[in-house]
Amino acid sequence: MSGSFRNTNTRVVTLALMLGALSACGDGGAPDAYGNFEALEVVVASQTAGPIQQFLATEGQSLAAGAVAAVIDTTALALDRQQLTAQRAAVLARQAEVAEQLRVLEVQREVAARVFERTKRLREAQAATAQQFDQADRDLRTVLAQLEAAKAQQRSVGLEGSAVEARVEQARDRVSRGTVSNPIAGTVLATYARVGEMVNPGQPLYKIAALDTLELRAYLTGDQLGAVTIGQTVDVHIQDGRDGLRTLQGTVSWIASQSEFTPTPVQTRDERSDLVYAMKVRVPNPSGVLKIGMPADLTFAKTAPQ
Repeated sequence: MSGSFRNTNTRVVTLALMLGALSACGDGGAPDAYGNFEALEVVVASQTAGPIQQFLATEGQSLAAGAVAAVIDTTALALDRQQLTAQRAAVLARQAEVAEQLRVLEVQREVAARVFERTKRLREAQAATAQQFDQADRDLRTVLAQLEAAKAQQRSVGLEGSAVEARVEQARDRVSRGTVSNPIAGTVLATYARVGEMVNPGQPLYKIAALDTLELRAYLTGDQLGAVTIGQTVDVHIQDGRDGLRTLQGTVSWIASQSEFTPTPVQTRDERSDLVYAMKVRVPNPSGVLKIGMPADLTFAKTAPQ
């Protein structure tokens, strides 16, 4: 009889403890906002045309910023650059030739000018004939015309040299773009090419995202704005197993300055609100437990911190 009484008493105490625990959970209230995790995703594209020689990015791989992700065969571009380099050398040789021609013509001009001045003085003293004076004048004018023509040629060759130099630099840039460098440190989410494929400028090669910190995009109603400030720490809750929750710390990084209509699906506690404000919470993810698109909810203090 006493044993039966003790068993009944134990069951009553256990039931009371369970009801107390459920009551304590219920006092926590509903979360303040709901959302999904996002990441900064970058689609890396080819910047030149050619077949892929090496493709080092694989899905799930971690790549450092600046790491070589792919190499595109630029043999044709390299040959074009060699041809342009040869043209540049030829133009430089012509520039040197024109410069030497100008030097010779400048000497001839000085000689012709002295002869003209001397013949002019002799003509004034009636010691030279009119034919001699006219010849000296023609010689000076001829040298001056040749000098102007050589200067024009020098300007033309100079412009040609500048154009060839620019084309050489363009060819060098196109060749350098054959090496695809990873822009940000992160994890490769998807690949869109493989070795041997022909690619064109702008064609996507792979997608990468920084997963060490994710952003939770959630939505607030107007009456919740006063409880949230940028830089505020909030509690982010994610599903941990079938029945449990894990709480992480996040920092509010952005709050929309304008309202928008309730998104679909509704991601606010008050689904009757027509206008909401988007917000982002940065959550560190060193262990990689957070995934892109994972749902989460958050809670924050009812009054903004001072």
